[in-house]
Amino acid sequence: MLQVVEGEPSEATLTAHRVPDQPPLPGGWRHIEALPVGLFAAVMGLTGLSVAWRLAHVRYGVPPWLGEAIGLIAAAAFLALMAAYAAKAIIAPEAVRAEFRHPIAGNLFGTPLISLLLLPITLAPFSLTLARVLWIAGALGMMLFAWLIVTRWLSDRQQAAHATPAWIVPVVGLLDVPLALPGLGLPPMQGVMIFALAVGLFFAVPLFTLILSRLLFEAPLPAALQPSLLILAAPFAVGFSSYVATTGTLDLFAESLFAVALFLLTVLLPKLARFGRACPFRVSWWGVSFPLAAVAVAALRIATAEWALATDGLALALLGLATLVIGWLFVRTLIGLARGELRTLTQ
Repeated sequence: MLQVVEGEPSEATLTAHRVPDQPPLPGGWRHIEALPVGLFAAVMGLTGLSVAWRLAHVRYGVPPWLGEAIGLIAAAAFLALMAAYAAKAIIAPEAVRAEFRHPIAGNLFGTPLISLLLLPITLAPFSLTLARVLWIAGALGMMLFAWLIVTRWLSDRQQAAHATPAWIVPVVGLLDVPLALPGLGLPPMQGVMIFALAVGLFFAVPLFTLILSRLLFEAPLPAALQPSLLILAAPFAVGFSSYVATTGTLDLFAESLFAVALFLLTVLLPKLARFGRACPFRVSWWGVSFPLAAVAVAALRIATAEWALATDGLALALLGLATLVIGWLFVRTLIGLARGELRTLTQ
């Protein structure tokens, strides 16, 4: 049984993208040491945006190269982050171990695995073999990671204040498993798709309830974690696409999942807009990218299946919003990296 202990941790304890301080490495390597695993959320957001623009090509006839170009940027970002984090693991293994053991940041090790599940959607037209290999690695890794994290939760006492939106990543990330399968031409894996969908949706409900309870009755999230609130919409938006991919139908349950995601988006976006004006940019802001892209993808799927002025307007508005936000995050991150601000941007 998941146990909760009393007590009010400090803001430093709650910061998901920070781990216990490590002695800085000499020279330029100190920037590699500061690299957070959660930055792989950038790959997730870019890949989701690529999928959205591919759907826009199908529905509205926009140039196909837009989605393809964003997908290639996502793949390049993944390779760069993998190389950088591998260097961090070699040079500062204690920092990596501390990050993995952190009660919040450790959950974000699911972001590179989710990236492996999403990239095959954009890479399949270029190399079906590569897409299949990446998906298999991501699916196996995601299932193992979900098992490991749930085992950790049930083996140790947990603090209520540690229940932040990052907790959604390890298990609800299984919802990403079915997304690429229809386009990979692999043998039928209906059982795998149902397993991932069932476990992801089953855990989404209690985790959402636990996190909502923490937000209602505990101290507010620290400034660095506020952008992660938008992750709360992701299980329902991704759950919609995963359900449609698994069942091949867009029914009342699928539309209900989208409705919940859209409602949460309308609740959280004004809050984040106000916060964005008061908080300096941090790489943790990439946490908003994939939920925005996932809701846009869901809206575009509905617009493609059910042609109507309202659904088209909503889909285009969400696509425009996701494109503007993710584009700004991408440019701002590149500027920060060029200035050598990685350590500052992860604080």
